[in-house]
Amino acid sequence: MYSKIVIAALAAAVSVPASSQSEGPMPLPVQRADMAPQGNASLPANTEVLLQMTQEVSTKGKQWKEGDQFKLSVVKPVMLGDYVVIPEGAPAFGRITWLTDKGMFGKSGKMDIELEYVEVAGRRLRIDGTYRQEGEGNTLATVGGVIAAGPFAAFITGRSGRIPVGRELMATTEESIELAIPAAAVHREMKQATFAPTNAGQAVITSSAEGDVTAEAAVELEGGTE
Repeated sequence: MYSKIVIAALAAAVSVPASSQSEGPMPLPVQRADMAPQGNASLPANTEVLLQMTQEVSTKGKQWKEGDQFKLSVVKPVMLGDYVVIPEGAPAFGRITWLTDKGMFGKSGKMDIELEYVEVAGRRLRIDGTYRQEGEGNTLATVGGVIAAGPFAAFITGRSGRIPVGRELMATTEESIELAIPAAAVHREMKQATFAPTNAGQAVITSSAEGDVTAEAAVELEGGTE
């Protein structure tokens, strides 16, 4: 009886398929390097957009108050390959979030502003950018005003904060923007491009694993002058 049980067990072991005894990893899926991505192209979040003031904003008098909106325009087009995504001259808007007028003892007028959106083809494209102006410095976040000491200090006031027309400010797109062009079309145009750091005003095109095409627009910020 014992010999019959041993023989049956050996027979069962021999009948097990070899694949179940030593099963290796599955083959890794691959794709052609020149395979065109699917879906629409998109401009990624944090793409730089260079703007300039088209209205002067100042802490002087009662012309402006917290919550007021002001106007800007796009200085250079934002490109994706040969496609203009955000054209030069497109209107943009910002808002004053905090404002105080000049005071005694050389205290300068100050204001904080936020860049909100650019208008393109009837759409509002959300942008990011927060700045502070103190006094009348040539650049934002610089300190102007008067520092005084002695008995006449109380009679000396600071300068009003002022952001003049033409002042350039850098913003970035808040989110990825899907475009009405196939990703494959941009891929074909950029297939021969060198994927390396570029000069100002050019775009770098990348293809992700999911097949989306994105662009990182490099825009040079030039210091504004009054």
